[in-house]
Amino acid sequence: MSHAPFSPCMKIGIVGLGLIGGSLGLDFRALGHQVLGVSRKPQTCELALQRGAVDQASDDLSLLSTADVVFICTPLGSMRNVVERLIPYLYTDAIVTDVGSVKASVVDALHPLWPRFLGGHPMSGTEAAGIEAAQSNLFQGNSYVLTPVDETPAEIIPIVEPLVQSLGGTVYKCAPAEHDRAVAWISHLPAIASTTLIAACLQETDSDVFKLAQDLASSGFRDTSRVGGGNPELTRMMAEHNPDALLQSLRAYRQTLDQLTQLIEQGDWDTLEAQCIQTQKIRPQFM
Repeated sequence: MSHAPFSPCMKIGIVGLGLIGGSLGLDFRALGHQVLGVSRKPQTCELALQRGAVDQASDDLSLLSTADVVFICTPLGSMRNVVERLIPYLYTDAIVTDVGSVKASVVDALHPLWPRFLGGHPMSGTEAAGIEAAQSNLFQGNSYVLTPVDETPAEIIPIVEPLVQSLGGTVYKCAPAEHDRAVAWISHLPAIASTTLIAACLQETDSDVFKLAQDLASSGFRDTSRVGGGNPELTRMMAEHNPDALLQSLRAYRQTLDQLTQLIEQGDWDTLEAQCIQTQKIRPQFM
């Protein structure tokens, strides 16, 4: 069925009431939108209501039959199945978007199912997960990527773009494959590298030294290991759904590590310092 024209205050559906879905709900409700949330766990629905992340919640996708825009906030591996089950309840003008950290495979899977689909990725998060971790202003000051393709209806972009921009971040638009190559460097690679950093520490065989390392770990280790201590399912999905770009970045990272290892083996401290000076200068360009 058709629906009335969009207004500044919309009915927003959210499927998946975890960290991202719950945080979206908190912010959209604060902006005056009506938020309808769906989770497969009734207890999550209850907690989302208690926390004020949604106006209504259910484990039944039919709740979203009146939603103007639906955000799919489930794990990457279940998005296709969710959208297939959601379609019978959507009205013809409804827009579907997602928050997945990989875009090419998601767009390829979901756009044929629902032409009014627009891929999205808020570059925000914490190491915590679940509705308990949801927080207001999670997206403030961060990037939010939209990935339209040639087949994306032109009229849906001016609806979704200001909606996600209202969350307080900067919106970027790019092709899905470009997104995946870019985030492999600055998101997926750090997650794997952080995981291997923690795993490497486990190779210390002296239990006293290992315990001392744990006791002495402070801000440096906390910052560099944070994403490695995050959601294992998310890290797995990053690798599973973006393997080519991730492998390219991992091979480059390994080559760089080998070069630094060689400098230390050779005692070439001047070259090591010069490389550190170069990365120190470049780092602000990524902030």
